Amino acid sequence: MNAVEIRNLSKNFGQKQAVNGLNLTVPVGAIYGFIGENGSGKSTTEKIICGLIKPSGGTIKLYGKDYTDIDVRSKMGVLIESPGCFSNLSVWDNMQIQAANLSINNADEEIRRILKLVRMEGAASNKYKNCSLGMKQRIGIAMALLGKPNLLVLDEPLNGLDADGMRIMREVLVDLTKDGQCTILVSSHLLGELQKVATHYGIIRHGKMIKEMTSLELDKSCRTYIALKAKDMNNTVLTLKDKYSRVEEDEAGYVRIYDNVLPEDVVNYLYQHNILITEIKTDKISLEEYYIDLMNQKEVR
Repeated sequence: MNAVEIRNLSKNFGQKQAVNGLNLTVPVGAIYGFIGENGSGKSTTEKIICGLIKPSGGTIKLYGKDYTDIDVRSKMGVLIESPGCFSNLSVWDNMQIQAANLSINNADEEIRRILKLVRMEGAASNKYKNCSLGMKQRIGIAMALLGKPNLLVLDEPLNGLDADGMRIMREVLVDLTKDGQCTILVSSHLLGELQKVATHYGIIRHGKMIKEMTSLELDKSCRTYIALKAKDMNNTVLTLKDKYSRVEEDEAGYVRIYDNVLPEDVVNYLYQHNILITEIKTDKISLEEYYIDLMNQKEVR
């Protein structure tokens, strides 16, 4: 059984089609990275799953049941855009209000458990308005976790976070899925951060799913390359382009060779041309680079 199964989903806003025949599958226990450019239909899809807007067509099943099923919906936690908190109240009081809305027994104990989970136990007395953006994102997740949901839907939870905030958020997402009881559907433009935690990916464009894969399948699909640095980089690039078909310079100052070739062959070739290599390594393209390549392929088609 899958946590989320969407088939032929569509959503129209007047003459604009935001979602167009979308198919999406999220396995139980997964951290599913939902990827796409602005306006691709990610947020619309998430809002439909959460019951915030109605679809124009298609089917949505959560744990094998229709997404409108009351029992299923009661086991869903949501953070889309921003948490609905009262700015002048403390973190603790906001959590208490939400716990009362959900009729949660032993609310104090449950709130303490969740605040510890999201690394916010020391900020319970802070007024919400005085919390940093990173803290507010974690508060939003804490609110969504009340009631021990099986499915968590997060829209851009990493936006605006500093390096430490992103690290904490990654740890929280991994902790939530450790026992397989919680499944997370998370959208983010920060693909480098998403790649560190996601177990599955769905890439959407113009309201359609163009690629679904596991993290292992992504790893196998990502092209391997040789990256190197030399004392005379300009001459190195020109020399390599004389022999290899795809040679590119990256933002980190390396020159990359994507041909199927061994590092020692590259070293010998450059040595024969009196070029001294100072650094060489073998690596794979990142999720972000894979995504950009995929988008470029779709543009060509």
